[in-house]
Amino acid sequence: MGQRTKTLVIALGGNAILQAGQPGAFEEQSANIDASCGSIARLVDDGCRVVITHGNGPQVGNILIQNEAASAEIPPMPMDACGAESQGLIGYMLERSLDNRLRCLGREVPVCALLTETEVDPADPAFASPSKPVGPFYSEDRAKALVLEKGYVMHEDAGRGWRRVVPSPDPKRVVQSEVVRSLLRDGVLVICSGGGGIPVARDDSGAYHGVEAVVDKDLAASVLAADVGADVLMMLTDVEKVYLHYRTPGQTALHRVSVADMTRYLGEGHFKAGSMGPKVDAGLRFARGGGLAMIAHLQEIEPALRGETGTWIVPDADRGDG
Repeated sequence: MGQRTKTLVIALGGNAILQAGQPGAFEEQSANIDASCGSIARLVDDGCRVVITHGNGPQVGNILIQNEAASAEIPPMPMDACGAESQGLIGYMLERSLDNRLRCLGREVPVCALLTETEVDPADPAFASPSKPVGPFYSEDRAKALVLEKGYVMHEDAGRGWRRVVPSPDPKRVVQSEVVRSLLRDGVLVICSGGGGIPVARDDSGAYHGVEAVVDKDLAASVLAADVGADVLMMLTDVEKVYLHYRTPGQTALHRVSVADMTRYLGEGHFKAGSMGPKVDAGLRFARGGGLAMIAHLQEIEPALRGETGTWIVPDADRGDG
């Protein structure tokens, strides 16, 4: 890992919380999170300052389903409030598990789950072209009713029914980033920006208000990493490395790649928008600012930091071997 690595922003993928095929019981999610926390606790024990971000797709989706199921009796909450609810839920599970793991190592390190907002531009083009599916599937009749009643944008989803789609605007900054920096200086392990953060925008008076949108969690993690002056942005997922020609006979693993080369690979269409594309984009944004970005398997945090696995995106002055 080297002396340069002092502050890490670790972005946990959704599979760290809820794995494919699981119904999503609280006990399942807690166990999945705990399995990821041992390595993170050891990094803190080794002297690293750590900020953790996480996905929230399954959880916020379930909250929206609960909203719809209970809508006849309880007024549904807007998207930003549902994002806040999921941030609190997942933050609690991470906070509890990390505290227990650190105590097992004999460390009394304060852990704080911080509810954070991500500022977006109300003029972002994404608001004119909603694209992110959220919440339950609906019949065509119910979808048409929601368009009329609430102004939702609804798309048919591969024969499975109709779903609401919302904008996914670019993150500008994490509103509470100065609070995160202060906590880090005081030795706190911080959990924040879950699910990309609660999306907010300023109105003409300068006041913030929540918006009906979803911010990509990896792009938000990149902004957060830059805001807090992190050395490394580490994005964890369910594959060992980034690949060119993924799942084809010409599949090629990438190990240490310069910004220039990775930008070219992204432009050539190697990374899909719904999977690896946002991670590569996020890593490029952070590395262009001089940081080191890594994409690695969720269960290989420590070997990835030692350079034994994973894909590193590095500034052009530190050109990689591909």
